[in-house]
Amino acid sequence: MAQSTSKALPAPVSEGGHVLVLGRISDDPRAHYEQLRPLLDYVVPRMRDVGITEGRVLMARDPQQMAIYLRSGRVDWVTETAGTGMQLQRRSGAKPLLLTERNGVSRYRSLFIVRRGSGIHTLADLVGRSVAFQSTSSTSAYLVPAMTLLQAGLRPELMLSPRESVNRGKVGYLFARSELNISTWVAKGMVDAGAVSDLDWNDDRRMPASFRNQLEVIHRTAEYPRALEMVRADLPAPVEARLRQVLLEASREPEGQQALRRFFGTTRFLEVDAPTRQALEQLSAGAAQVRDALE
Repeated sequence: MAQSTSKALPAPVSEGGHVLVLGRISDDPRAHYEQLRPLLDYVVPRMRDVGITEGRVLMARDPQQMAIYLRSGRVDWVTETAGTGMQLQRRSGAKPLLLTERNGVSRYRSLFIVRRGSGIHTLADLVGRSVAFQSTSSTSAYLVPAMTLLQAGLRPELMLSPRESVNRGKVGYLFARSELNISTWVAKGMVDAGAVSDLDWNDDRRMPASFRNQLEVIHRTAEYPRALEMVRADLPAPVEARLRQVLLEASREPEGQQALRRFFGTTRFLEVDAPTRQALEQLSAGAAQVRDALE
């Protein structure tokens, strides 16, 4: 789904034009457009000195389609989770521009949760048991937990139903589709364990207090970036540099702060420092391991 402020679509940056294209992988383009457009409208007027005079939003249905858009130059800038950002880097050569802080949080971690008194105390105790993930698109509730199991020497195996028996020596996993379902399935004993972010663990909408009181955390992963702003590999250097500057300065201006709040609750953008790059490298390597072993 593409949106523009004009009926005729002028050429994007990749074609020598003056349109900056912001992309998003979306299953709800209308809602996401309303979140993306205010920041784009803030950014574009501040990039006239590098030839940008218009902005456009382009949605993709999945990472594969977005990677095509990035490789072909149809999208210049993408906002995504760290896990999906690393997928786009691998598929298209896109590179991290900035770290995104949302609601005051720029980094988070994944937690493995079980019912109290279950007898499960470590990751090794999950052998022969079942674990609920969210979906393959989730960084905190699939990618990081799956790579954590693999790096612990465990052997995850897909299950078709919570009622299915786990094969000997394996860790069964299945997809619950939402964080609330994960907490429900674990609390009600439909699965033995679940994987959620530490943010979701403390969110009553996704982890009701009545469930949390029945559960405990048996493993916490290392922290990793919550979200990233990515740019295509061949974005002209002056455009990339100016975009970075405008985004970094946005949180210092009232108009920018308002646009950031609409932008998925963003509070500010941060430079990608050495610890962040190291975490992203580890995430990228883990994602490759998950892809080879499970997908």
